[in-house]
Amino acid sequence: MIHLLNLNIDYKNIALLGILFTYGVTFLLLKFGTGILPRDGGREYAHDGKLSAGKPRGAGFLFVLVFAVSSLLFLPLKNEMIIYVILTLAAMLTGFLDDCSKSPWGELKKGLLDFVIAVTLSYTYYNFNSSTIQIPFTDTAVTLSPIVFIVLGTVLVWASINVTNCSDGVDGLSGTLSVITLLTIYAIGNILKTDRDSNYFILIMVSCVMSYLWFNATPSLMIMGDAGSRALGLFISIAILKTGSPLLYIPAAFMLIIDGGLGLIKVFLLRFCKIRILKNTRTPLHDHVRKNSNWSNTQVVFKFAIIQLIISFTLIWLLP
Repeated sequence: MIHLLNLNIDYKNIALLGILFTYGVTFLLLKFGTGILPRDGGREYAHDGKLSAGKPRGAGFLFVLVFAVSSLLFLPLKNEMIIYVILTLAAMLTGFLDDCSKSPWGELKKGLLDFVIAVTLSYTYYNFNSSTIQIPFTDTAVTLSPIVFIVLGTVLVWASINVTNCSDGVDGLSGTLSVITLLTIYAIGNILKTDRDSNYFILIMVSCVMSYLWFNATPSLMIMGDAGSRALGLFISIAILKTGSPLLYIPAAFMLIIDGGLGLIKVFLLRFCKIRILKNTRTPLHDHVRKNSNWSNTQVVFKFAIIQLIISFTLIWLLP
C-alpha cells in the first residue's frame, strides 16, 4: 500500500522499514496483548506437557495478524499475494478456534479444513504461475498436467501444515526450525532469482516469528498454538512453491519433517494399512529424545537447529 503513495523511497528501504515495523509491532502486541488469548490446559499426552498449563496459548493469532497487515502495507498489492495472505489468515483462524475450544477439534474436522485450504492454495499458485517445476541440481524443468500439479501441490501444503503443527511442543522448537527453514528458502530464492516480492514476503514472516521467539525461549511465557503452527506450515509451503522447485522442501524443512512427520506416517500406516512401525519410538521425535535420552528443552532446540543448519548450508552450497 505504501507503494501506491509514490514516495521517493527505494523499494529495498521500504522492505527494510516493513521488516523493522513488523518486529516492533509484534513485540508490543505479544508483550501487552496476550490477555485476550486462551490459556493452555497442559497436554496429558506430551512429555512435560503439564508445565505449559496456564500460559497464554494461540500467540500465533497476534503475530499472524501483524504479518498480514505488514504484508499489505509494505509489499506491492498483487492479487496473488493478497490471496496468500488471506489463506495464511484462514489457516491461523482454524487453528485459533481450535485453541479457544473447550474440547479439541477432531482429526477429521481439522483435516478437512486443512484440505480445503491446501487445494485452494495449490490452485492459486498454478493459476498465477504454471505447472512447471524445476528439478533440483539439474537444468531440467518438468511441466506437469494441471490436475497432477494441483494434487501434488495439495499434498505438499497439507503435509507442511501438519508436520509444522506436530513439531510444536517444545519451547522455541517449531519457531526456530521454521525461521531456519524460511531463511533457507529465502537463500534459495536469491540463488534461483525468484521475484523479490516473494523474498521480502518471507522476511516479514521471519520478523514476526523472531519477535515471538523472544517470549518463547525456555522457559516460555506463551505458546504459539495451532494458530501459529498451522499458519507457519502453510506459509512455508507458499515460500517453497514460489521458488519453482518444490522438491527442495525436503532438505529445507528436513527437521520439521522428521520431527513432526514420523508420527503422521506411523499413525497412517497403523490406521489404514495395519502396519506397525517405530514401536519403541515416541512421536513427535522431540518427545522421544526428551523422555528416552533425557535431553532438556534447550538441548532439543539447539541440536535439532544445528542439524537443520548443517543440511541448509550444504543445500545452499550445492545449488548451482
